[in-house]
This record gives sequence, C-alpha cells and structure tokens, in this order.
Amino acid sequence: MRSRTARPAALAASTALLAGGLLAATVPAATAAPAKYSHAAAAQQLKGAGVTWTSSGGCSDRNNGRCTSFEQVNKSTVAGVLDFKQASKCAVALTGGTEKGHASGTYSHWNGYKVDIKLTSCVNSYITRTFRYVGERGDRAKQYKAPSGNIYALEGSHWDVTYYRGSR
Repeated sequence: MRSRTARPAALAASTALLAGGLLAATVPAATAAPAKYSHAAAAQQLKGAGVTWTSSGGCSDRNNGRCTSFEQVNKSTVAGVLDFKQASKCAVALTGGTEKGHASGTYSHWNGYKVDIKLTSCVNSYITRTFRYVGERGDRAKQYKAPSGNIYALEGSHWDVTYYRGSR
C-alpha cells in the first residue's frame, strides 16, 4: 500500500521535470488552453526580434477588421513567428493578427493561432524551398507544411500561417 505522501512527491517530481523540459507532457494540447499575450506584450516581443507589422487602418483594435491586433494571440504563435524569422533570415512583416474579419474556426486568427505574413521574395523562397508542399486548401491556396506541423498557405496577397506550435 502506498503512503499518502508518495503521490504528491511523485507529482512534484514530474512537475519539476516537465518544467525543465525533461519530461514530455502527456495531456493532449487540445485540453489545455494556450497561453495568451496582450497586444502590448506581443508587440514588444515581435519588435524586439525585428518583426514589423502594418495595419490598413493604422490601428490595433481587435474588434476593427481594418486594424492589425495581437490581443489574445497565443504565445506559441508569437514564438513561431520569431522562430520563422530567425531560421529564414528574412525581414518579416505581419499584415494580420487576431482582429475581426478573418475566417472562423478553432485554429483561427481570432483564437490566436494565425497571423498573416507579407509576401517578399525572401519569405516566399524560404517557405517554398524549405517546407513540404501538401496541396491546396478548399479556397485553392497552396499549402506548405513545416516539420512542426505549422501550415503556411499562400492566399495571393499574403501568407496565412497557422501556428500549432512555436517551433519550426
């Protein structure tokens, strides 16, 4: 028979290993809500890494589709953008974040999983040469899949990127 203190001690040890990155989480990602940033905190992270953004309305109001907002963006999405910039060595400019006006769904802009990246020859070349082409979406956008599972879809005027994880 186990003692009453064995279980809390084992839980504490597992928690410490998990926090240190030495133990994989066994809880499915879908059951845990992703950690979020405020617009200001995300903007600080992006700016610090040299990522820029534009807004057709010159604003950051999440409820205005003409703005570019990062309010309630997943921390893993921001990490994914930073990883992409570092790996590609491209200038990265975001043209869309969590603001209204994008398609709905679980892995949507509104829910913090997506950003739009401006087309540049560097970005285009890196995505198409580095990631695996996986076919077209229903809207005919060509999709490329990173080893992490993140999807880069060419929507014509920008890359619509779904970050399931932060890393490439």
